[in-house]
Amino acid sequence: MFAKRQSALAAAAGAPPEPRSRVAMEPVLNALKKPPVAAGAAGVFVIGAAALFVAVLGDPRAGAPTASAVLERPVAADTAPTGAEAFGFSGLDIYQDLGPIDPALMGEGGAAGGEALITLPDGASVASGQGFSAPVRAPSNPLPKAPIAGLFQPGPNGPLPRIAADGRVPAQAYARPFRSNGKPMVALVVGGLGLNSATTRAAIERLPAEVTLSFVPYAEGLQTWIDMARAHGHEVMIELPMEPTGYPDNDPGPYTLLSSGGADDVAVKLDWLLARATGYFGVTNYLGDRFATSDEGVSALMINLRQRGLAFLDDGSMRRRPGAFARASADRVVDEEQTPAAILRQFNALEAAAKTNGAALGTGFSYPVTVEAAARWTAGLEARGLQLAPASAMTRRPGR
Repeated sequence: MFAKRQSALAAAAGAPPEPRSRVAMEPVLNALKKPPVAAGAAGVFVIGAAALFVAVLGDPRAGAPTASAVLERPVAADTAPTGAEAFGFSGLDIYQDLGPIDPALMGEGGAAGGEALITLPDGASVASGQGFSAPVRAPSNPLPKAPIAGLFQPGPNGPLPRIAADGRVPAQAYARPFRSNGKPMVALVVGGLGLNSATTRAAIERLPAEVTLSFVPYAEGLQTWIDMARAHGHEVMIELPMEPTGYPDNDPGPYTLLSSGGADDVAVKLDWLLARATGYFGVTNYLGDRFATSDEGVSALMINLRQRGLAFLDDGSMRRRPGAFARASADRVVDEEQTPAAILRQFNALEAAAKTNGAALGTGFSYPVTVEAAARWTAGLEARGLQLAPASAMTRRPGR
């Protein structure tokens, strides 16, 4: 194509100009004898010659390959790895004793939705497209559907927990039944559930029923999630947002319990938070290091929970604050550092504390890596001489 185009242009450029009469050319020649006109004409001639050169021979760079690219600064990832990413490579021989997974636990075809199964180096399997490699567990000893008659009363925003006329309390009626076998006990609470459907479903379906699940009160469809968790045997809690350091820049939401709010403010906000769903045996804190310094606020909270027969478990930051119907504080947060090795160290420390003290309670957030690590860790507890217990088994009544 380019050769034909250049040949045609060359032929046209070499054709002789049509003859012009001498008379017609004389005014032009006379004008060119003037220096300014001659200089201007010379410039026009040079530009025209260059244009003709390009037109005839083509752009000397036209045949050279060209490319363009958009350069962007890479953005560092600030999210925790998925369970499959964290455990899908060799070198983590901390869980190498995991046996093969029973395909029956994965549903029809071995994976939900008919997805292909990928076998990982440690013998576990992961469904393609999923962030978790721990197996889906069959429901274990489903808990009664909530609400249970006699344990709720009408409130301004929905049903509120209460102590039944016959003395039954939500802290016991909604807890998972537990019987000690004499071994040291470890318990785990996984929180932050209800906002992300994938991680919420994974925690419900892949963690043992003895693992306690904690839900965010702002979550949509909260009662549906709680019903699903109880159907799989998990006891559940509701998270109470509490004022942290840095508030309001660090704001847990519109119903945050404030250190400056007083007893009336605490009561009004609790009416909304506790009415979000039914079926929980207790509540736990979300943040709250500043709220914990308020004697009035904390006392109002504990009195309200005690009157409603609810337990209160904190992440260890409110250990010295007594009250509620039943009480417990976590011994450690297992996933402040979100890597498999770091979480494993925390689980090992939790086991050591249980063997020393007879029992230990850990808490964690529903990061995929935490859910994956917890599923694998709990699978070997019995072989290591420990008993997995629901968090409610760690609570104690005041004065008992």
